[in-house]
Amino acid sequence: MTFTEYLTQKKINAQAFQQAEPERFKEWEQLFEQVHPDSFTVQKKFLINPIRRKYGLSA
Repeated sequence: MTFTEYLTQKKINAQAFQQAEPERFKEWEQLFEQVHPDSFTVQKKFLINPIRRKYGLSA
């Protein structure tokens, strides 16, 4: 699974996130590549929802 696929699964618009916060996106992407997706979710648990609210996929 790629980081973009993960973000889509979490209902986050990866392109909008990357454009608005490139440093955070890059940091998260690098961490995601080093750990299991479940571990990433646990580490970023309280940060994923605010990002989803900012860059959510439109229904």
